[in-house]
Amino acid sequence: MLGMDLAEMESACLGGGLPPAAEEQIRLAGKFYHQYDLAHDYLARAQQLAPGHLAVLIGFYRFYFYQNRLSEAREVAQQCLHHAARALGLATDWRDIQPGDADFSQWDSVLPRFYLFTLKGYGYLSLRLGDMETGESIIAKLRELDPLDRLGGSTLSNVLARIGHDDYADD
Repeated sequence: MLGMDLAEMESACLGGGLPPAAEEQIRLAGKFYHQYDLAHDYLARAQQLAPGHLAVLIGFYRFYFYQNRLSEAREVAQQCLHHAARALGLATDWRDIQPGDADFSQWDSVLPRFYLFTLKGYGYLSLRLGDMETGESIIAKLRELDPLDRLGGSTLSNVLARIGHDDYADD
């Protein structure tokens, strides 16, 4: 994946360039999602068939997320951020990225949008895992890169603001 140009990387986000055998392994992982070891084995085979392909990484991310294996999902999100950053010519550390480094406002561009979605997921997972400092920093960066709030970073900001407050006030 690392030698791909921007168009190839954007296509990969949508499953382009994925060998049919790897695609079948991902499909089987979804079919047998409820059998953790079997589904994980299918994803591992997909990874062997298409090492580093974003569609496989997305499959792992979703699998771990819905299995409530949030630490593993966050690790995969980091890998996705790294791949997307390299393809976009960005710094690999999200903290170093500035709004003008890529056209994050261009909603038709798959890879910048993928980067922002992944950043949001990484922030959410950081919060869920109790890494509040990282989560807050990521949400602030997301809001900076997406000032029109197309991805709903404000929702995560609102959740943060509510931490420690009861939803039900005594009357």
